[in-house]
Amino acid sequence: MLPPDQFLDIFRTACAAGHFLKCTLGKPTDAAPEELKNIYLRPVTLKAGPRIAFTYRYRTRDEVKNFTHDEAASQLKALLGIQFLNADLFSAETDASLAFSKTGKAVFSTKKPANSAPPDTRHDRKKQRLLDPAAPWLHALGITNKQGIVLPTAQDKWKQINKYLEIIESLLRTHPLPTDARIADMGSGKGYLTFALYDFLTNRLAMQPQVTGIELRQNLVDFCNQTAREAGFDGLRFVAQDIADYRPERLDMLIALHACDIATDLALATGIHARAGIVVAAPCCHKQVRRDMATQNELAPVLRHGILEERQAEIVTDGIRALLLEANGYKTSVFEFISTEHTAKNVMITAIAGSGKAGGQQAAALEKVAALKAGFGIREHYLERLLRT
Repeated sequence: MLPPDQFLDIFRTACAAGHFLKCTLGKPTDAAPEELKNIYLRPVTLKAGPRIAFTYRYRTRDEVKNFTHDEAASQLKALLGIQFLNADLFSAETDASLAFSKTGKAVFSTKKPANSAPPDTRHDRKKQRLLDPAAPWLHALGITNKQGIVLPTAQDKWKQINKYLEIIESLLRTHPLPTDARIADMGSGKGYLTFALYDFLTNRLAMQPQVTGIELRQNLVDFCNQTAREAGFDGLRFVAQDIADYRPERLDMLIALHACDIATDLALATGIHARAGIVVAAPCCHKQVRRDMATQNELAPVLRHGILEERQAEIVTDGIRALLLEANGYKTSVFEFISTEHTAKNVMITAIAGSGKAGGQQAAALEKVAALKAGFGIREHYLERLLRT
């Protein structure tokens, strides 16, 4: 039996036995409809009987279609290896994966089920959200209409907000903050994510944080402060200030999202100097290292092309930032914040403070920084200079 047939056989068996939990199709090909990113399958119970709901997830919308078990199997057969190269199935008996290479070769595998609980087939189950879309401030910031419905033009921003809160929730599970946490959001802009964070911490986690948004543009600061007052967010304030001049007495979490070039380094240095328990940064506009870079390693022939050198400079810049955080006792992660379909600047660095600086960890991280600088002809990373002061 060929791998696709094995996968479909498990799908049919799981559906017939009532053991099917979910299935996700990913890695769309050029044959997939434009802007279709993935398809999510789950069992539902309708008045007409059991069905498999296909949720087609496009860039700005979701579409749902319900099929009988036989129809669902036929739909899968038409999609696998043609419109989507990856498929992951979960059931109460067996989990299965199917992956196609670009040449069409299929690889099938199974493993023990990750979840043996019976499937939830309620058709109208509510999606668990970390943020209530009816929050008045979302309307004030132009995300929703008066009825609390996300505007078509704000779908990308809404997805970004929810993804951001998922990351924050995960970080807080690893490193809980004090109830009265002091938090700074450097370069807060119009405050979308600053408001979302405060709402989440106060209304979802019952904390009483003091959150400060730091932004140079006075008009945005005035607007955000007015919106915070109208929302009753007493612990949220915005100040018109250069982040280079911000010196908090206490800082439990430092956030810097899309602070341009060395502004990210200024924010990271503030967080490190203050020993913030959590640091979250989404860097932007990597100019400092790019200007200084004169590659002297085996990548030199490749990086003679400007666009490739620019991308490499971004990687080196953020890689050194992560290493310098590690050298100062933080455990770091670097990952995609949101898909490039929403923004090209999609890298996020998160760091959680350890119990103290580990000498071996610090030395090893600094050795790697030195090696990177030597290989790419970099005299100094700006964050190094800031950390020496």
